[in-house]
Amino acid sequence: MNENGTTELIEHEITAIVLAGGESSRMGRDKALLNMGENTLLSHVCLIALEVATKVYVVTPWIEKYQSILPPNCQLVKEELVLNTRSNTPIIGFHQALQLVQTEWVLLLACDLPYLSSFQVKQWSKTLATVLPTEIALLPRHPKGWETLCGFYRSNARSSLKFYLDNGGRSFQGWLKNLAVRELKMSDRTCLFNCNTPADWKLISDR
Repeated sequence: MNENGTTELIEHEITAIVLAGGESSRMGRDKALLNMGENTLLSHVCLIALEVATKVYVVTPWIEKYQSILPPNCQLVKEELVLNTRSNTPIIGFHQALQLVQTEWVLLLACDLPYLSSFQVKQWSKTLATVLPTEIALLPRHPKGWETLCGFYRSNARSSLKFYLDNGGRSFQGWLKNLAVRELKMSDRTCLFNCNTPADWKLISDR
């Protein structure tokens, strides 16, 4: 914050937000804590985020579970429930962490991206220079919309996101459908694979 109480954006730097608020109901155990060599799935994603980000915020209702596994420059953010619901949607956690961001760009990642690599995120970050000022995000395209949990958002998107949430919206696709988004082109979409089930994890473990 500056002396007037407003946020001054730090240009040419990126903050990352990693969402780790899911209950892993299909996996049957906490997928963020699954072991990938010397790392957990969560720490694997955090380490990759740190390749382009100066700070990583990990959003979760379960602070105590992840304190011991996060790399340096990663900060846990307590996700607060809203509307007396049992669990939030991912966009709620994103909005809560977005209030802390002071850089122009935010890299948003789910915690369950086992095939994501540091090379990929470094290449993607170079594409930010091509995004028009009117475009609010840089995301891979999905057949039904956008791949919302693996891409970049402008931090000033917080105003339109707050308006959307205040009016009852609860999905990334609903929020983005009337906004300008730049497509993040990729020839290999393997990196977007989400590990959600024991069968998914077996595929990864057998590689």
